[in-house]
Amino acid sequence: MYLVCGEALFDVFSLAAGARSSQLDLQAIAGGSPFNVAVGLRRLGSDSALFAGMSSDFLGARLRRVLQEEGVSERYLVDSDAPTTLAMVAVDAQGVPHYSFRGEGCADRQLRTEHLPALDTQVRGIHVGSYSLVVTPIADTLFELVRRECDQRLISLDPNVRLGVEPSIELWRQRIEAFAAQAHLIKVSEEDLALLYPQRKPEEVVSQWLGQRCQLVFLTHGSDGASVHSRQHGHWSVPAQAVQTRDTVGAGDTFQAALLAYLARYGLDSPAALAELSRGHIEAMLGYAVRAAAVTCSRVGPDLPYAHELEQP
Repeated sequence: MYLVCGEALFDVFSLAAGARSSQLDLQAIAGGSPFNVAVGLRRLGSDSALFAGMSSDFLGARLRRVLQEEGVSERYLVDSDAPTTLAMVAVDAQGVPHYSFRGEGCADRQLRTEHLPALDTQVRGIHVGSYSLVVTPIADTLFELVRRECDQRLISLDPNVRLGVEPSIELWRQRIEAFAAQAHLIKVSEEDLALLYPQRKPEEVVSQWLGQRCQLVFLTHGSDGASVHSRQHGHWSVPAQAVQTRDTVGAGDTFQAALLAYLARYGLDSPAALAELSRGHIEAMLGYAVRAAAVTCSRVGPDLPYAHELEQP
C-alpha cells in the first residue's frame, strides 16, 4: 500500500458562457494532486490510502464518497471542521490548466504533527507533493513523516509547483530541496524545474538530487515526452504517445501513479529494490507512465485510466 499525503479539494471549471453576463455555469470535479494520485493507484490495481485533512462540510462528504467508490482507504483521514479548498481552473487553447485557489484556513492544510499516524508493514511507500509541501502546518507535518520513515519505506516526491497558493519561489525551492533530500524517487515537470531554477540546467538539478538519497528522477516534457535519470544506468528519453489532447488536467498525477503502480505490481516498491532496479524495468516503467498520461490527456478533466486500458496487444 502507498500512503499518499496532501490536499483533497474540488477543481472548479467554467463552462460555456451563460445567457446573461450575471450567469456563470461551473463544474466541480474532485481533485488535488495527491487525491488524484491515490485514486490513480487504485485504478491501476495498487492499494492506496490518503493522509489528508478532510472537511465535515458537504464537499468533504462528497470527497469521502469518491474515495469509498474508488477503494482508497480512509483509515488515515483526519476530520476537520474547516471548509474544503476550491481550485478555480481555467484551461487555455492548448489544454493547459491555470489555477487560482480558495484555500486559506481550509481542512487540507490543517494536518499537524500530532496527527502523524503509526504505520504498519502494509504501508510500503509514501508519496508527497504539490502545495502541501509549502503551506503550514501540513508542510511541517509531512516533512516530519518522510524524515521519520525514509530509511524503511519508499519515499516519492512530485513538486507540482502552484504559485497561486504560495507565490514565493524561494520558499518553494527551500522546501522542495528539503523533501528531495529524503526522497528515493522524484517526478518533476520541465515547467516546474524552470520555475524553481531558472538559471540552472535541468541536468545540474537532477545530478544534485541523485547525489543524495534519490535513485531515479523522471522529467516530463509535455508533448515532447519524458526522460529518466538513473543513478545506476544514466539517462534517456522517450517520445509522447500520439493522442488527441482534450486537456492536460491530471496528466502529471497519472504519470506519477503509473510509476508507483508499476513498482508495486512487481514487488519493487522498497528503497533497496529501487537501488537495484534493472534498466529493463526502468524502461518499462517509463513507457507505462507515458501511456497512462496519454489516456488522461484524451479526456476532459482528471479522469485517470484503469489498468485494463493500458494493456498492450
